[in-house]
Amino acid sequence: MTIFQKYVSLPGFLLLLASVPLSAAAPFRYEITPKAQNAYELTTSLRFTEAGVVVAQIRAKDPGNLIPYHLENYADCLAVYISEDENAYNRLKRKKSERLAAVQQCDPHSPYFRFVQADMRLQWALAHLKFGDYFSAFSETGKAYKLLKKNQELFPSFLPNQKDLALLHAIAGVVPDEFKWGMKFLTGLEGSIAQGRREMEAVLHKSRSTHFLFETETRIMYAFLLLHLANDGQAAWQAVSKDQLQPAQNPVHCFIVANIAMRTGRNDKAIELLERCPRDNRHIPLPFIDQMLGVAKLRRLDPDADKYMIRFLQQHKGRNFIKDAYQKLAWHSLVHGDKKGYRQNMEYCLQKGHATIGNDRSALREARSEHLPHIILLRARLLFDGGYFQKALEVMKNESATAFEQERHRIEYAYRMGRIHHSLGQMDTAMKFYQSALQQGRAQGSFFACNACLQIGLIYEQLRQPVQAKEYFQRCLSLESDEYETELHQKAKAGLNRLKG
Repeated sequence: MTIFQKYVSLPGFLLLLASVPLSAAAPFRYEITPKAQNAYELTTSLRFTEAGVVVAQIRAKDPGNLIPYHLENYADCLAVYISEDENAYNRLKRKKSERLAAVQQCDPHSPYFRFVQADMRLQWALAHLKFGDYFSAFSETGKAYKLLKKNQELFPSFLPNQKDLALLHAIAGVVPDEFKWGMKFLTGLEGSIAQGRREMEAVLHKSRSTHFLFETETRIMYAFLLLHLANDGQAAWQAVSKDQLQPAQNPVHCFIVANIAMRTGRNDKAIELLERCPRDNRHIPLPFIDQMLGVAKLRRLDPDADKYMIRFLQQHKGRNFIKDAYQKLAWHSLVHGDKKGYRQNMEYCLQKGHATIGNDRSALREARSEHLPHIILLRARLLFDGGYFQKALEVMKNESATAFEQERHRIEYAYRMGRIHHSLGQMDTAMKFYQSALQQGRAQGSFFACNACLQIGLIYEQLRQPVQAKEYFQRCLSLESDEYETELHQKAKAGLNRLKG
């Protein structure tokens, strides 16, 4: 059973099938009709019930159109990615080969023949990554890349193909070391951030003068490329804050715009967006909206931040962000003076969830350490993460490194002061604190030292001093980190990639 079939009643489906002419023998093709566009928009809005009805109508009235297979594949991958339901994942991935065989009935001289196969494989590559099946993810990516390259040779002006290639070229240069073998052996993929950015910008420019179904999807990918790979948060925000996205109507758009708002110092805006996110029965549940809202409110030190984290834990049935949620509940307790609540939630952090992703591993590490965070440093961290830089400085201004008894707190103090002054544009002061954190913490494999090194590289890059920037990006890659090492090294590689660019 597909996700759509789950939401479409059997009698209604049979009624639609009854209207199919028995003599129908239309040639198979891939065509984006108005109904298909409607089904695509409903699918990407998580309105699976309505999308399923429209897809059934397309099958009944237009049996030669192969677009339902693509839409159903998209819906299944979205559903398992959001729900993290491993049983559903194992059940639905069996349909992959069946659907790929179906879309190969398309006219091989059509630009959609290879593109649709490639796009479906990339959708499954993301789903495989979510469940840790890296071999399948790289294998699907490699097959997709070969299809897209051939399609580009045959149809060089075909925009959907260019959209997928641009994304693959952008991520090629920042693959973590532990996955390089898979990328090289299974995909043959090459590219750079600069190349991917240029190609995606070209797609968006061309889409202005034509009706391009995937324009919004491309704009979203472009925004995340700018944010995570090009280190250009302001441009990322501009890319998603225009009229093309509708966060008040589409929970996926809300998730994306709020995510970028939170990562670019617009925490109040993120809270406003998340509180207005649609939650009616037309949309499948998206528990991560509550998780994000809880984090955003915690960063503002709101007293009701905990209720959203609790609601997330009640609704989310997947593996990820469980330990992270209990850590955030523990922090909420601590900043409001409840040490008992902190310890209770950290005990839950030990017992529940999995430690696969960086956030959960970090939460587990804190729970195992049994060290309470220093409340002043924690308050400053939360305010800083929310973009409340001046408030964070107010919390820290009456403290000095010598006021902290433990060395780890002294290192953290230097790092956090560096981050605050950096964000306030006080680069000379920031550099002094970063250097202090780097010197004190590098021998310990400290996150604070590794990230301080990365931030120094970013400052030099911003100051257009590429030699010094490269030096610190390379030093960052040589440092171990007790938290988020893969993410920090990936950002350093992205910096080196940009400087080549």
